[in-house]
Amino acid sequence: MVAAAKRDPAQFDALYRRYLAQVYSYAYYELGDHHAAEDATEKTFLAALANLHRFEERAQPADGKGASTFRVWLFRIARNVVANERRTSRRRPTEPIAEDAIVADPLDVEGTVLRREQAGAAWRAVGRLAGDRRRALVLRFVDEMSTAEIAGVLGRSEGAVRVLIHRALRSVARDLGIERGPKEPRPNP
Repeated sequence: MVAAAKRDPAQFDALYRRYLAQVYSYAYYELGDHHAAEDATEKTFLAALANLHRFEERAQPADGKGASTFRVWLFRIARNVVANERRTSRRRPTEPIAEDAIVADPLDVEGTVLRREQAGAAWRAVGRLAGDRRRALVLRFVDEMSTAEIAGVLGRSEGAVRVLIHRALRSVARDLGIERGPKEPRPNP
């Protein structure tokens, strides 16, 4: 698909459709706002299309059929766009709409509300994580990237990414008050 898009920019549509949801999801979890995520997604794909001639495939035959580094390249662009959006929002802050001004769905049942509250608390805990820890969790569990792909996006080793994810999950669990269970007392030697 990448080679076809390089030959004919009209073929970029296939790449756009394939990665649109993933890039949007990443941008949303990074920025926390649907409108900002839509803008960031648009900017990501425009930058990718404009710079497609610079992309070099680095996947090896040993990586398997259909392997490509395009996804990593695209998410690096998305990471840069999100960083630019954050800088812009710090320079020109806006006031968000109050949550109590949003009209609730009248068909919402108690179980759905509880699940939403729990999910909201978990994502707020994820949102409080430091930059790369948060990004690693979002890329792993929302965008379902492999450790190698996340390493490529974040510019870190796979081992460092595994440590980031582990520490991030522990931080979220601690933030939510989830304990690992009773600790066994250590025997005295």
